Amino acid sequence: MQKTKNLHGLSDSLHSDSLSLIHKYRQTNDEKYRNDLIMKHIDIVRFAALSIRNMAVKFADYDDLINEGVISLINAIETFDENKGAKFETYASLKVRGGLIDFIRKQDWVPRNVRKFSKELDIAFSKLYNELGRVPEDEELAVELDMNYDKFQRTLAQSANAVTLSFEELIFEDSIDRLSSRNDSEGVDFAILEKELKNVIKIAIGELKPKEKQVITLYYYKRLKFSDIAKVLSVTESRISQIHSKAILTLKTKLEEYL
Repeated sequence: MQKTKNLHGLSDSLHSDSLSLIHKYRQTNDEKYRNDLIMKHIDIVRFAALSIRNMAVKFADYDDLINEGVISLINAIETFDENKGAKFETYASLKVRGGLIDFIRKQDWVPRNVRKFSKELDIAFSKLYNELGRVPEDEELAVELDMNYDKFQRTLAQSANAVTLSFEELIFEDSIDRLSSRNDSEGVDFAILEKELKNVIKIAIGELKPKEKQVITLYYYKRLKFSDIAKVLSVTESRISQIHSKAILTLKTKLEEYL
């Protein structure tokens, strides 16, 4: 209990410091205060860049993502409205993640056939999930998509980044909708809604198959690249991509049920 109180205290203190710097920056237009804010919240940018690094590996390095993230963080500083009810740290996280998602979208990095497969896979997965009342097996998905099993596995690995981007977009767009529709008079607490969403994702991760849970944990929490995860689990990088795609499809379907 004491630890929770301390964490809340640190969060409130950080938010208070951020508001103070924002007010000073807007009153004086002195970039020193804006730069102080950037340095105070640079970890938001680093975490977002690490989360999407696999999707950007073919057209941008980590420094490129950091630069894009900082631009979005600056935009967050310029547009933050404390009357919306969200803490600056929450708003900045959304703006940075949204900026990086937009950056990836604009690269047109997904081949047309992979993009088409990703959409068809999403539809097939949801259909079978609802019909069977459980996560469909790969063999069942291959049959539903009228593909032989080997080709399905190869294409599943190729679609890992497209599937991940779709999941990131779902979370981002829902969070933006929650924030933009927040109304104090309705008593909607954005922080509680965000906590609830994170809990739903946590429960969904806990229900994944052991290998899927391991890959998701190593990717999102340990922040390892697919190639590093492959070494840890002594399998090919292609196999990690397949496991990751299946896990993300499961999480996305369960999240859509909640939303």
